[in-house]
Amino acid sequence: MLRGRTRRGRGAYVADDDPLDAAQERRVRAVLALGGVPQADLPDGVQQVRLRLLERAASGREAPRDVSAWAAVVASNLAMDWHRAKRRQERLGERLASLRPAESPSGEETSLLSLAVARGLDELPDAQRQVVVLRFYADLPVRSIAEQLGVPEGTVKSRLHTAVRALRVRLHEDEVV
Repeated sequence: MLRGRTRRGRGAYVADDDPLDAAQERRVRAVLALGGVPQADLPDGVQQVRLRLLERAASGREAPRDVSAWAAVVASNLAMDWHRAKRRQERLGERLASLRPAESPSGEETSLLSLAVARGLDELPDAQRQVVVLRFYADLPVRSIAEQLGVPEGTVKSRLHTAVRALRVRLHEDEVV
C-alpha cells in the first residue's frame, strides 16, 4: 500500500499527501541524473514521476507493489525521453543550418531584418514558433508539419496565420518593413 493512501474500492487510492517519500524522491533524482538529465531539469522529472503515480491512482488501477522500483523505472523512461527530445532539437538545428545559404548578404538592411525577425520569433508562443520554423525555415508542407506534430492541418494553418500576423505587427512596430 502507498504511504499516505486510503483505499477506496477495487484498488483505487486517494492521495492524502505526497505520493513519493523523501527516499523515493532521492532515488528518482539519482536515476534521472545518472540517465544524463541536467540538474536544472531534475525537479521537473521528479514532478513527472509524481504526476504519473497520481494518474495511475486516479485511473483506479492498483498501486504498484514497490513504489520505489516503479518510480525508478518511470524516471529511467523519462531520462530516455529527455534524450530523444534533445536529439530531435539537435537534428532540427542541423537541418536549419544546412538550409542557410553559404554566403548571405551582409547589408545593413538584411542584418536589421534578421535581428527583428529573430526577436519576433523569440516572443512567439512555443507552438507558433515551432510551426513557423518548420514551415518557413525547414520548408515542410503543412500536411507534413501536422503529421509530425500530431495535430490537424487546420491547427497548423491557424498557428501559422496567428504567428505571421504577430511577426508582421512586430516588424512594423520596429519600423523594419
